[in-house]
Amino acid sequence: MAIDGRKIKILAAIINDYINTGEPVGSRTIAKKYDLGVGPATIRNEMSDLEDLGYLEQPHTSSGRIPSSKGYRLYVDSLMEKALLSVEEELHIKKYIIDCAMLEVDKIVKQASTLLSELTNLTCIVQTSSIMRSYIKSVQLLKIDEHNLVSVIITDNGAIKNHRIRVSKMPSLEELVDINNVINGRLRNLNIDEINLEIINDVKRDLKGYDDLFNAIVPALYDTLKSENSSEIFMEGTTNIFNYPEYNDINNTKEILNLLYNKDYVIEIIEPNGELSIKIGDENYLPEAKNCSVISAEYSFGGKPLGTIGLIGPRRINYSRVIAIMGQVMKELNETLKNQGLDN
Repeated sequence: MAIDGRKIKILAAIINDYINTGEPVGSRTIAKKYDLGVGPATIRNEMSDLEDLGYLEQPHTSSGRIPSSKGYRLYVDSLMEKALLSVEEELHIKKYIIDCAMLEVDKIVKQASTLLSELTNLTCIVQTSSIMRSYIKSVQLLKIDEHNLVSVIITDNGAIKNHRIRVSKMPSLEELVDINNVINGRLRNLNIDEINLEIINDVKRDLKGYDDLFNAIVPALYDTLKSENSSEIFMEGTTNIFNYPEYNDINNTKEILNLLYNKDYVIEIIEPNGELSIKIGDENYLPEAKNCSVISAEYSFGGKPLGTIGLIGPRRINYSRVIAIMGQVMKELNETLKNQGLDN
């Protein structure tokens, strides 16, 4: 059964009405409020078909319908009208973030998350830059004694890791300078995803004759970049969820609070899969997030991700306006970070 033009109009009307009211939508409501050119009986049949197709759900027998995750996805991708912020709203966002420009990076991001939670009435979660996503700034091998070296690995966010390396053949000081130059030439400005087999083979070839060094330096690099110690999570607007009737149910409230206060869950669900990621209901995979929508994006400088900001709420949110606000805040935030000169 295909979804034709009339079904699409009815689905869009149901979703718009449900977003505005939070109440299951019946055929008579749609017939009265929307000029679709058909009566309640026809709308009721089309709603039944939409339910069979997976775009609608019926919470209780004889109640109206509500959108499913699949229905919301079609709505976000194809049906909703793109919201435009007013000039005043854009200026407010711009001024708010520019006023934070003299703060430290994390404080700028924290202020941006406060603004997002206030403007959207959703919970805003920030994952600050993690070593997992950071880049190698410098690698230096230093002689300790005749059989031991120390590798000093520095990442772009300032983390420093030292690893002791025992070698059977100690390079001369001149050779160490050359080795350091070679390693940095191959690895500087690469993150963990970019250190692939080709890069590793290049380093191995460059360090021919120094197998002890090669066998020690690669694990040291991965150990440094996989460390999660610098990754932090903070939230703004946690109590915003209680403004939605969906969380009047104690079980729903427990579910989302368990989700929000589990660091591993939060990191997983706000991980963006595009410039602006929108995950609805079952698309979040985690059972605890099946009734949530998550809109997330990375904040960055010079194409390098510094962290992730996510908005979390029920499936029933004003997607058009929330997406517009998120897009504008991220635009101003990234511009402000760029002007901070974070490549230093």
